[in-house]
Amino acid sequence: MGKISKKELKRKLSSIQYHVTQESGTEPAFDNEFWGHKEEGIYVDIVSGKPLFSSRDKFDSGCGWPSFTKPIKDSEVNEIRDISHGLNRVEVRSEGADSHLGHVFNDGPKPAGLRYCINSAALEFISKDEMEERGYCEYLYLFLE
Repeated sequence: MGKISKKELKRKLSSIQYHVTQESGTEPAFDNEFWGHKEEGIYVDIVSGKPLFSSRDKFDSGCGWPSFTKPIKDSEVNEIRDISHGLNRVEVRSEGADSHLGHVFNDGPKPAGLRYCINSAALEFISKDEMEERGYCEYLYLFLE
């Protein structure tokens, strides 16, 4: 898949989705689509559709954004030092589309201790029941007991 033009992205995405993914914005805490979402499935990059996170790795961190302990595949996310706003953080971006997703912190649950704090606006949710028909059947293994 080639890089989608800014013009096409502005047509495809809502204004908050564009702001978050293309301008490294942040949506409001506790006022976003997935922070309290509990359905089983996967969260994919809103721009490319690539799988990023599983509901099995989602937890309530109390921060107001969806939080995950790890990505489905490390190779699908890039972690970049971010010193903007006078902070020293690690930004998380999607590999293929280079979408800004959020940040990763070292205050998550054990064993890894990571908290991927991700903007809902950067994600699309695919429920476990829809995964096969939407072309994500290779990820159903995530939900086997």
